[in-house]
Amino acid sequence: MSSPQLRISTAPFLQDALSTPKVMIEVVLALVPVIAASIWFFGISAILVLLAATAGAVGTEWLFMPDKKGLGTLRDGSALLTGLLLALTLPPGIPLWIAFLGGVMAIGLGKLIWGGLGQNLFNPALVGRAFLQAAFPTTITTWSAVDSGFMHIEASTFAAPLLRTSADVVSTATPLALSKFDGQVTELMPLLMGNTGGSLGETAGGILILCGLWLAWRRIFDWRLPLSTLLTVAVFSALLHFAAPETYPNPGFMLLSGGLMLGAVFMVTDPVTTPLSTRGAWIFGVGVGLLVVLIRLFGGLPEGVMYAILLMNSCTPLINRWTQPRRFGG
Repeated sequence: MSSPQLRISTAPFLQDALSTPKVMIEVVLALVPVIAASIWFFGISAILVLLAATAGAVGTEWLFMPDKKGLGTLRDGSALLTGLLLALTLPPGIPLWIAFLGGVMAIGLGKLIWGGLGQNLFNPALVGRAFLQAAFPTTITTWSAVDSGFMHIEASTFAAPLLRTSADVVSTATPLALSKFDGQVTELMPLLMGNTGGSLGETAGGILILCGLWLAWRRIFDWRLPLSTLLTVAVFSALLHFAAPETYPNPGFMLLSGGLMLGAVFMVTDPVTTPLSTRGAWIFGVGVGLLVVLIRLFGGLPEGVMYAILLMNSCTPLINRWTQPRRFGG
């Protein structure tokens, strides 16, 4: 009769069935309606930008894998998700080589240079977007109209690297730009439905809300992070609008315009770059919301979601230290 074996291991002893690859797959699946909406509004240009940015991210991940047999670190799906999120923050008429370069920088500067998945301080997709914002400020803020036709491709899409195109891009103003520079506030229904100019993933607020509710129901992220972000934007902008309605837009416009919904659902909720505690989640979300409103209404740029999230990412270690729970028995 054999004696039972005693297994000795270190904590933690409980194992969660929800692994990193499963989480990444869930988030990618939640992105499918957003991607479909971007293709519906911007046509084949959206498909090309999505492919270019994803190819840059996945290719960089593969290039620096220590063992290239099989999928390696590509198996966790983080490079795929990073490329898709980056593409959704880009304008549909951006040259494909710039979108590809953004994917390279998102993985290289946003993830690999820190030591890989789980060790990065900043959201990788936003790192790639910030690099493109600094390197190509004019290109990254040139927006295509949503009614150009499915097969319409801007002349800039296939532009050669570092060269100008022979034709100018037919551009349009985003709702945030119209509000900041012209004082025109877009109605809520177009913002909900998505027939406004902007990045690939910021034109359909209603779809983004549904995707966020789905992910919250699936418990993929901490619901306090997006809720605190959106509540802060709503309350802060409502106070300003009440004080000077002719100067500051209403809170509904502030919530549904620009990249706030995309950022709140898919980037504020990044478990690697956000605080671990419950209190820390509330602090992080409030900080993002305040910075978004301050940058949009008092800064030189019409949009501030990217900078708000990156600035709060840098505060995450400090927030974790402040809100670290007392150890058992302490």
